[in-house]
Amino acid sequence: MTRTIQLDAFDLRILTALQADARLTNAELAERVTLSASQCSRRRLRLERDGVVRGYRADLDPATLGLGVVVFTRVTLATHSGDNARRFADLVRRLDCVLEAHALTGDSDYLLKMVVPDLKSLSAVVNESLLPHESVASVRTSVVLDTLKEGAPLPLAASARDA
Repeated sequence: MTRTIQLDAFDLRILTALQADARLTNAELAERVTLSASQCSRRRLRLERDGVVRGYRADLDPATLGLGVVVFTRVTLATHSGDNARRFADLVRRLDCVLEAHALTGDSDYLLKMVVPDLKSLSAVVNESLLPHESVASVRTSVVLDTLKEGAPLPLAASARDA
């Protein structure tokens, strides 16, 4: 079970500012949240240490890098055992094109978000990696035509109301 961290208004303002621009210096962050730089730095380090801030990364444009096809793939496992699930998880971790993998309830066991250069590459992933794998029973893939919303910040105001 994940533990919930208690956050105050300053913590929430720090997190909101970091979600908008993770490259902020401590001085810039302190100015935005109206704290001293040392207080802001201590809070930021605590948020990182407590795992609230999991890391920092650049947001790259896949299409500009030649990865123009985004797909969502539903996978159903051949059998529902711990060993089979582990084998599938190992497969997913080896596939660089898989950006996200989620275990589901319902008629599919997993949902994968993948990015590939083109449909030929997608076909290769499905037909050479996913379908032949002993853990997989079926694969259903949907190609993304347009993305309406992506990379949205977490709704921190909602978490503050629930606390």
